[in-house]
Amino acid sequence: MDGSIPWWMYILGFPLLLGPLVTLHELGHYLVGRWFGVHAEAFSVGFGKELAGFTDKRGTRWKLSALPLGGYVQFKGDMNPASIPDKDEIAAVPPEEREGNFHHAALWKRALIVFAGPATNILIAVAIFAAFFMAFGRPVAPPIVGGFSEDSVAQTAGLEAGDRIVAIDGAPIEDFTEIRNRVALYPGKPMTIAVERDGQARSFDLVTQDFTFTDEHGNSGRIGLLGIMGAAPTFETVAPLRSIALAGEENLRIVGMMIEGVRQVVVGDRSVQELGGPVKIAKYSGERLSQGPLPFIEFLALISLNLAFINLLPIPALDGGHLAFYAAEAVRRKPLGARSTEIAYRAGVALVLALMVFVTINDLVTLPFFGS
Repeated sequence: MDGSIPWWMYILGFPLLLGPLVTLHELGHYLVGRWFGVHAEAFSVGFGKELAGFTDKRGTRWKLSALPLGGYVQFKGDMNPASIPDKDEIAAVPPEEREGNFHHAALWKRALIVFAGPATNILIAVAIFAAFFMAFGRPVAPPIVGGFSEDSVAQTAGLEAGDRIVAIDGAPIEDFTEIRNRVALYPGKPMTIAVERDGQARSFDLVTQDFTFTDEHGNSGRIGLLGIMGAAPTFETVAPLRSIALAGEENLRIVGMMIEGVRQVVVGDRSVQELGGPVKIAKYSGERLSQGPLPFIEFLALISLNLAFINLLPIPALDGGHLAFYAAEAVRRKPLGARSTEIAYRAGVALVLALMVFVTINDLVTLPFFGS
């Protein structure tokens, strides 16, 4: 941990980050469920033993629980907080008790209720980025080479100051920020840079610099660089509707980076040590909180999008797993068999728990006091 940051910021940052995101995620499930007439028996922030709570007039128990690492809505008919179905118990529910039961709701209603949680996290990210665009404008800088860093691979390849970069590996470039976005995820990768120089088109083949950086808090990362500098950006005023569109584009870009990052870890282009879990998120949240409200809110948007992405993975016991089962049910016109459902959910729960243990251990061994 960074000794320049007060310890209480790490303690405060994590619940300030995760608490609202989890609560709003579950609130998405709850509100759409209520809209469709499905009764919520419990709404919990956190897991485990209840610390405090109350029961509203609709019979929903709202509670704060001991483990602040998530939360859940337990709808009528759920046998557990993860909504893992038990076919026999569902079939045994008498007709008079099926009203308001989650598992007896129409398939499309169940799907929308499940999707509402990740969708809420996506909307949070869109709202935050749109607010930033409206408040500060859209940064704009022409993709013109203004200079080179020391040992620049772009300069070595033949680029010159004043060149306008028009494409990277065939993908058009319109703004200097796009250059960084297209290069950063690919350290040590061969690329073709197309430029316009004195009205003529030229192209240069190079291998991006494989650069490992360490920030002011001791966090390290590995990125690709061309070693070029551009002009300082100007900020273009953005209308409200345009800001929402730009925020949507930013969300898609970040999700694309997430997918590519996971792919690189799977194929071995990146180390599994770059994966992070709750401990690393807590560390980063304290660091962002120490930098002020705007960096913290930006980080909140990124984590909100991460939560949506992870929850939509087609892993049983996650929202995406439920949606995958509903898709199969829609195609087959009947639920999957009890045995296959049980095996899939058990495997999904085991995978999620194994990943949680792995990323937590990974977080701990990469902290400074472990000597890494």
